[in-house]
Amino acid sequence: MHAKSLSDWLSYIESQHPNNIELGLDRCSAVLAKLAFDRPNEKIFTISGTNGKGSTCTFLTHYFGLKEFNVGTFTSPHFVRFNERIAINGEPVSDDIICQAFAHIEQIRGDIALTYFEFNTLAAVHIFSNAKLDYWVLEVGLGGRLDSVNMIDADVAAVTSISLDHIDWLGDSLEIIAQEKAGIARAGKLLISGVNQPPSSLKATALKIGADFKQKGEDYSFSLEQDGTWSWQGNGETVKGLPVPNLPVENAATVLAILSYSGFRLDFDTLESLMLDASLTGRYQTLMQSPHVVLDVAHNPEAALELQRRLLRSNKKAIAVCGMLHDKDIESVLSCLKANFDQWYLADLDAPRGASAQQLSQYLDNYQMFDNVGSAFDAAVKVASKEDALIIVFGSFVTVADCITHHQTHY
Repeated sequence: MHAKSLSDWLSYIESQHPNNIELGLDRCSAVLAKLAFDRPNEKIFTISGTNGKGSTCTFLTHYFGLKEFNVGTFTSPHFVRFNERIAINGEPVSDDIICQAFAHIEQIRGDIALTYFEFNTLAAVHIFSNAKLDYWVLEVGLGGRLDSVNMIDADVAAVTSISLDHIDWLGDSLEIIAQEKAGIARAGKLLISGVNQPPSSLKATALKIGADFKQKGEDYSFSLEQDGTWSWQGNGETVKGLPVPNLPVENAATVLAILSYSGFRLDFDTLESLMLDASLTGRYQTLMQSPHVVLDVAHNPEAALELQRRLLRSNKKAIAVCGMLHDKDIESVLSCLKANFDQWYLADLDAPRGASAQQLSQYLDNYQMFDNVGSAFDAAVKVASKEDALIIVFGSFVTVADCITHHQTHY
């Protein structure tokens, strides 16, 4: 196949495997064995968790940038451009580099069928290997144990949080999900848990593997101070007076644990810059100032609670622009946030698993329904401009991506 453009390649890769998701390491490990890749000079960090993976990867990537190390970061999904998934030193790699990587994977895979995500992961490994980097930061796509990212042995693994999501794939109990996520650990290597009240299977699985397990609340802790700063304690170190980041402080605390237990000295100046500078698309991200529009990919009950905490700190009238996928716990998410919004602008999602505005409306009272995110957003902006209200666009990665694209073309 001689595809010229990245979009050609992506269409081709999507058509190569009948399932979008097929968990298991056999196929990608077989191709990896043919890849002849080099590990980074220092360490590979693999991050799993129901929520907080992206923020944790962002903090780590930014930290290594501040320390002038070269770092490759693999994340998913993307919002606007596929290239967002594979970044070197925080910058998405070019179409050409990705196309060359895809061509190489295509050449060596033989008759082994790969899913879209497996193809992506192998391409990232090939790109990072060729770039001769100091560190890799890899975000698990789904679960952990059977995710294609787990074909690579992590030097340091972390589980940021555990709650019920993707139950069709990962199981319908927290104990089972924790077991899956702990599967990214390796014998003799660190596994950092930022999980609140972790299921017992998390530690049990880590210890069975032989990992060096560190748990929030036991091996490290953090606290919010009355002066508006926060502090971290662990591994014989204490850091005080840190500014509260825009990304969730729980994830920042997990990152400090990852760094400290990996042997990095926690110097205040670097950490202060990290807290002030680190930001991530779609994670309580300001899109517009007038009216004030915030994007958030919250799509499960745990993320909805975090969004609710932020809304309670605002004294503005709040308007929701919401679209969700039908396989999420729609009722729990909307019930959690129902009282925090004065008006709801509900959008049909044009996605394979998109829910209709009608489906969302059954859990709400004060709502209007729209055919797409763009028209819901436009209507909300009109009202918010008159009333000095805060708009939160949330519900899924698709909702936020649609809003970003609409904003780029219409505002």
